[in-house]
Formats: sequence, C-alpha cells, structure tokens
Amino acid sequence: MRRRREGGRARQTGPARLPQLPLQRVANPYPPMELLSADQVEAIHLTSLRILEELGIEVMSPRALSLFAAAGAKVDHASMTVRIDRGLVEQALATAPASFALTPRNPDKQVFFGGNVINFGLVAGPPNVHDRERGRRSGNFADYCDFIRLTQYFNTLHLIGNQVCAPVEMPANSRHLDTYRANLTLSDLVYHCSAIGAGRAIDGIRMMAITRGLTIEQMKTDPSVLTIISVNSPRRFDDAMSEGLMAMAEHGQATVITPFTLMGAMAPVSLAGALAQQNAEALAGIVLTQLVNPGAPVIYGAFTSNVDMRSGAPAFGTPENTKANVIGGQFARRYRLPYRSTNGNASNAVDAQAVYETEMALWGAVLGHTNLLYHAAGWLEGGLTASYEKLVLDIEMLQHMVEFLKPIPVDDGELAFDAIAGVPTGGHFFGSPHTMGRYETAFYRPLVSNWQNYENWQIAGGKDATERATDIWKRALAEYEEPPMDPAIREELDAYVTTRREAIGHDEP
Repeated sequence: MRRRREGGRARQTGPARLPQLPLQRVANPYPPMELLSADQVEAIHLTSLRILEELGIEVMSPRALSLFAAAGAKVDHASMTVRIDRGLVEQALATAPASFALTPRNPDKQVFFGGNVINFGLVAGPPNVHDRERGRRSGNFADYCDFIRLTQYFNTLHLIGNQVCAPVEMPANSRHLDTYRANLTLSDLVYHCSAIGAGRAIDGIRMMAITRGLTIEQMKTDPSVLTIISVNSPRRFDDAMSEGLMAMAEHGQATVITPFTLMGAMAPVSLAGALAQQNAEALAGIVLTQLVNPGAPVIYGAFTSNVDMRSGAPAFGTPENTKANVIGGQFARRYRLPYRSTNGNASNAVDAQAVYETEMALWGAVLGHTNLLYHAAGWLEGGLTASYEKLVLDIEMLQHMVEFLKPIPVDDGELAFDAIAGVPTGGHFFGSPHTMGRYETAFYRPLVSNWQNYENWQIAGGKDATERATDIWKRALAEYEEPPMDPAIREELDAYVTTRREAIGHDEP
C-alpha cells in the first residue's frame, strides 16, 4: 500500500496527492474552560439527583426494570418508572472506567477515550445525502460506501458513526449487515454498532471479532466498537435502546449515553434546567451499564441545544449550544468519565451558515475537552443530510483545530534571534537561512483555502470554497485505496452475513 503524503509536505516522485495532516492521536494540552463555578455544577448535580429520586426515568424494558429493582431502585412496573437513589449513582460511577481504548482490525488505528485525547467521527444517521452535482436524494448503499471510503482516506477522521446515510433500497431489518461489512472491508477503523435492539448490536460485535481473529468472549476484555444510546428526552429509555445498551455493556463494548435535550421542546427553556435534565438522563443510562457489567466502558454524552421559538425547528451551533458543549465537559470530569459532544449546524445548504454554526459548536466542544466529537464531518440540515462538500469543509476545520492544539515550542531555534540579527532594518526574511530551512513545514498547508490574489484566482476558475470542496472529495475518492484483508477473513465475513440474513428473514434481528 502506498504511503500517504504526510502533511502535504513530503517530497515524492509520483503524482502529488491531496495535502492533509498525517494520521495521529490528537490531544488538547490546554486547560479546559469552565463556564460554571464549582457551586453551580454542584447545584445542577443535586437537581439531577432529585429528578432521578423523586420523578424517575421511564425504562421500557422489563429486563432493565428487573436489574434496577434487584439493585435496590424503586421500580413501578405498571408505569415502567424507575427511581434511582444517589447511592446507586455513586456506586455506578465508582466502577465506570475513566478511560479506555477501542481497537479495530488495524491496531494502528486504535482510538483512546479519556484524558485530553480528542477523536473525530463521521456524521451518522441522516436519511438523505447531498452533493453539488447530483443534488439531495435518499440515502443509498453506493453513497454509503463512498462516505466510508472518504473516512478511510482522510487521516483526521478516527472512527465511523452510525449509518452515514440509510441505504433505503435494502431491507430495514438486515441492512445493518451490509453496512457493517462495508465498514470492515472499505476501512480498517473503529465503527458504531446500531443499538436498536440487541440483535443489531451483537452482529456488529461478532463481525468485528471475525476481522480481528478473536472470539466474542475475547472481545469482552478487548473492545472494538461503540454505540450511541439516544435517550428519548424527556426521561425515557425505550425498549430497543435499553436492550441495545445492555447487549453492548454485557459484551464489554462501549456505550455513549446521549440525552437529546432541545431547550424549549424536550427540555426546559432555561440552560440550567436543560442541563439538570440532561445530566439526570445520562446518569440513569450510566447506572444501567454498570448494573449489567461493572467496569463496562461508557461515555458521558451531551447534546443540549435549543429550538427556534418561532418555528419549533431545532437549532445548532448557537451560543446556547456552545455553552452547553463547554459545560458538558465539566460534568464528565466531575464523574471521571470520557466526554462526547457534537459540532452540529442547522443550515440547509453548504454555505456560510453551515460553517459558522459548525465552527461555533466545534470551539465549545474543544474548550470543554471533548474526547469524542460525534458527527464531526459531513453533518448538514440539522442532521437530516450527509453532505460530501460539508465533509470536506469540516475536514479543513478539524485540521485547523489539530494544528491549533499543537504545543508551541520556545527554544533557541524558534526564538530566532540570529535570524532577526541577520536581516537588516527594513529588509525581509524570505531568503533568510532560518526561513529557507523551515519554509516547507513552517505553516499549516490548507486543504480547501485558496490564498491566490484575485487575478490569479479568476484565471484558475474563480471557484469558491464549496466548489473547491467538490473537486476535493472527487479527487479523494480517485486516490482512495482499499485496506488489505486476508481472503479467508473476507470469506468468513461474507458467510456470516449470508447466514445471518437467512436467519433474520422477515423478522427483527
């Protein structure tokens, strides 16, 4: 397999490839921002405990209700309401790991969750897909595969989320088998298992185990995959999500408990109230993971934003959303858990709104020290569309952030006193030995930005950033190379898909 061009700066004799940063673990070396005081965090925490103890959480799984009851929670089976006391919460937080790693079939692509490490994931879940040339259309398998290829190609993306677009031409009850297989054959990254019930989750675990040459029992102590458990806010865990959560935790795989708390709709209109509800819902899911399997990896997920009070439409990348992204990290750190956030936007087009809302939310996530930025690349239309051009623009923003987070060296060479002394007053540094020795690597080389003057930009076609993004994703697909897979493993994987599809038939997995 050809070596990728590192940072777009390596010398090579073959055709130039797209400039991009090398594959790397991204860390945030700076102190996290704290918008709330310790007293304010504690006030919200105590209100969350009141919600759990006095109001309770609806859990629509009989098995989950039994687990809560056996652990001492107050369970009303008729209303499926669970009231969880603070002692049970503290017990769960004591066993949940502060950090963990997920290892895919390529161990060089291992992702670490915890500390100051940031991981970026592909957009997940949209029913539609869009690009400038073909327009907006329903999700399909061909586009799905192309997005996986792009995720494999761009080094800044560390993992694959839930179905990047639903392949609607395939049977809904078995399409997860095809998407898992595409994840595994077209990439060698960690991926998301669907948690709509236990069957889909276990299929994802088993298929990853095949490609790693492990048994599903071995995977319990050497996890590879994760899932998002979306709470049906306010205060409801539906049956399918509860069963998926328990299946993942039972098999030692990672769960990301994520309330979907939109202020003014599924949560109070006040930020403090929405955060109290978000926190209560997240804690309830975290408790359930530890009741199933103490020590199971779990991530504190936050997805608090607001709605447009004039239309009721969801809004993302707002000042309120950005504050919530920062504050979510304060709670994750209080509970010693890895943290998940999102850089969403509500724009219907790949335009300035899409970018400034995404950048606003991205800064909130980074300042809050997120460990998992879900939907990091490709999100458009409030999560209803996966966009090729938006993915490319997002990669540019993520690469900017990676470079920004690099520590600043200050030594004799960087202080450049001799270089300053060697240039006369009123001179320039273009030909300075200090410049000549560093010019290829001194500054970030952009993927999308065009720094030509106006006349040269016009001569080159006068393309704006979105038009350039079209050229880039097409070129990336042309340069993509499929990661190798042992033919015997591929055969075993195909056989599993065939057998499971037959076993599922017309039923749910």
